[in-house]
Amino acid sequence: MAKFELKLPKMGESVAEATITSWLKEVGDTIEADEAVLEIATDKVDSEVPSEVDGVLVEKLFDVDDVVQVGQTIAVIETEASAEVSAPNVEINTPTPEPIAPKPVEPAAVKEAAERVVAAQATVATPIVSNGDRFYSPLVRNIASKEGISQTELDTVPGTGKDGRVTKNDIKAYLKSRATQMPVEEVNIPAPKVESKAVKTSVSKAEIPKQEVAKSATPVVTAPGDEIIEMTRMGKLIAKHMVDSVQTSAHVQSFIEADVTNIWNWRKNNKDNFKEREGENLTFTPIFMEAVAKALKDFPLMNISVEGDKIIKKRDINLGMAAALPDGNLIVPVIKYADQLNLYGMAKRVNDLASRARENKLNPDDIQGGTYTVTNVGTFGSIMGTPIINQPQVGILALGAIRKVPAVIEGAEGDYVGIRYRMFLSHSYDHRVVNGALGGQFVKAVKDYLEAWDINREI
Repeated sequence: MAKFELKLPKMGESVAEATITSWLKEVGDTIEADEAVLEIATDKVDSEVPSEVDGVLVEKLFDVDDVVQVGQTIAVIETEASAEVSAPNVEINTPTPEPIAPKPVEPAAVKEAAERVVAAQATVATPIVSNGDRFYSPLVRNIASKEGISQTELDTVPGTGKDGRVTKNDIKAYLKSRATQMPVEEVNIPAPKVESKAVKTSVSKAEIPKQEVAKSATPVVTAPGDEIIEMTRMGKLIAKHMVDSVQTSAHVQSFIEADVTNIWNWRKNNKDNFKEREGENLTFTPIFMEAVAKALKDFPLMNISVEGDKIIKKRDINLGMAAALPDGNLIVPVIKYADQLNLYGMAKRVNDLASRARENKLNPDDIQGGTYTVTNVGTFGSIMGTPIINQPQVGILALGAIRKVPAVIEGAEGDYVGIRYRMFLSHSYDHRVVNGALGGQFVKAVKDYLEAWDINREI
């Protein structure tokens, strides 16, 4: 008999770790090659880790909610082979160790009092157990016991794991912030007026973790018959990304209306032939994506990111395409090198990403590296929107619904009113680095490309 080490495979560029969300096999179970052993999650994509051999699972090295680095051994499988084997060499992205933040300088009295509170908590601590509402892994329970965190206190720690579970990172983040979270009024310490001001400054609202600020908000009052729905793991991540984006970027918007009558008629004349030839639909999305890619080439300072006080101008144009998931959440797969694709290639890429997004089959690489994002709010009937920027990008374009409306048309013999197909383009951009002129010129360029569409174009 031999032992095979099942390792966390490389999942894509810049993905260095994943969280175990569930084990699909237990110790003693028989496993076939290519059969899924466990489920993992990165920032947005859930996926399975299959076995590369036939055998029996003899050891699990990590628990649910543990964070595993790429290349680490997750489990051991016993095989029929005569020699010990292991997974093929895996390219490991070893993340740079996170620097330990220096502890904040506290007044001696507050520090001493805080230590007394922690010591008191450790003295009266009772064994940490999971209950019907929350599950705690052995690792989390051990950390809580070691640090003197009581059952009641642990139950208040926000969890970002599956079904709201508290992960190792959650409890470590809580421990880092716990000293500054100590309410001064709970520790009755006489101090001069000047020192009192210093104490208040050290626990100002700006320094309180976001989850603690959220707790101080007006509580929601529930009534009989109200239904409480737990947010999904992805829902929590999306909510955090949205709040972080609003707190990071100074959002402003520019709006413009485009006449897409030629595009409407062109698609109507070509969609059936495309469907018959390629076996898939010809949508408006690849047309819009092509126009955006061209506009980004014209205005490269919209294809940037901000890091501190530096602007990083991206070489490649990688367009994010917001797509709906079966559970109602949104994900943003990325069309790499969008400016290098012809319309046919763009259509194939759009359909492939949209299809795999609906089937939850996107890979981590599929959502990495975006430099600008497009979202189609018109799909839901909205004529315009004010989308939130997808960090670390500086712009996002919302496509409104295409409407058949009466419009003034300029002709050689004068103006007249006719029926046209029109839509609004809503451009949100980061006013820290994109001024109104650039933001407006960019969306105007997208409009111009759409309105100049050749009705005789071939695909």
